[in-house]
Amino acid sequence: MYTTRTGLTLGFHGTDQSIVDKVINGGSDLEPRNNPYDWLGFGVYFWDNSYSRALEWAQNLSQRPGSTIENPAVIGAIIDLGNCLDLLDYSNIALVNQGYKILKATMDDSKMPINKGGNDRLSRELDCASIEALHTSLKMTDKPEFDSVRGVFWEGNEIYPTAGFKDKNHIQICVRNINCIKGYFLPIQR
Repeated sequence: MYTTRTGLTLGFHGTDQSIVDKVINGGSDLEPRNNPYDWLGFGVYFWDNSYSRALEWAQNLSQRPGSTIENPAVIGAIIDLGNCLDLLDYSNIALVNQGYKILKATMDDSKMPINKGGNDRLSRELDCASIEALHTSLKMTDKPEFDSVRGVFWEGNEIYPTAGFKDKNHIQICVRNINCIKGYFLPIQR
């Protein structure tokens, strides 16, 4: 009953300047990804209301070998989250757990994905698979599918000893239904 989020959200997507130019000029939409390690499942990823984090991510990615980002840039999007699997809502955590149980019941233990990548577990293959199993089960039972997924991630180093805050904490949005993106814009840089 409360999964539809009211209002619009600003999201920021870090990418290459060539992609920003193409999307802003109406040549295409941002392309959904289906990487098995993406935290919130398959879709187009945005940093919720954080231009600076999107830019930092694009800059860091551009330094990796084989990166497709040569000129780090950010595009903004106006997003209607629609029917949102908001992981800041307690009841939705139980839904992801259901997805995990479905996955576990249908997959051989030796092939079960795991989350890895240090303390932050930046490669979230198990989380992705659990969320995707939930989406698949909704589709198969003719229940309303989620248009987007939103979650908070505690990432990075403590900002001071024993802090409950880390230097890369953020809220991320995965847009599954491209129709939730109502428009793109070039962020003002001040």
